[in-house]
Amino acid sequence: MSTVSLLLLLLASTPVKETKPEDPKVSIAAVLDDWHQAAAQADEARYFSHFTPDAIYLGTDATERWTRDQFRAWAKPYFSKGQAWKFKAVSRHVFLSKDGTVAWFDEVLDTPNLGPSRGSGVLVKEGATWKIAHYDLSVPIPNDIVDDVVKRIQAQGAKAAKGGKKK
Repeated sequence: MSTVSLLLLLLASTPVKETKPEDPKVSIAAVLDDWHQAAAQADEARYFSHFTPDAIYLGTDATERWTRDQFRAWAKPYFSKGQAWKFKAVSRHVFLSKDGTVAWFDEVLDTPNLGPSRGSGVLVKEGATWKIAHYDLSVPIPNDIVDDVVKRIQAQGAKAAKGGKKK
């Protein structure tokens, strides 16, 4: 038997190892972790590359509803100074649509400036890449103090309506 024939026989008898496709939840978590890391490193281009062109970002203030481009303009001074924000996911739950092209999530965040926070959002699959289409950042208010916080928000709104300064 020739060497070539022996090699072909050997290759034909070797079982092919099946590779499982990567779990989409792992891919989504990697995107979100890299997105948070890009902010921590003040890497503006990398951070905003994780958004869809028509993405919406909701900040913690009621006035903070931005398109991707509006959010980028608002955030530019922070990225330019090399001091954006540091969010680290402490826990995260990810869910997928039946067809696997849309995902939604919620995450508990550890942040140095906001304290314990929460993010939630929607990602869409564009080709093989997951992109953030919607993100909502919030600061959970403990039920024990929510009445006081609501009163302060109402007072702030009344003051602003009368032409006073926001604090």
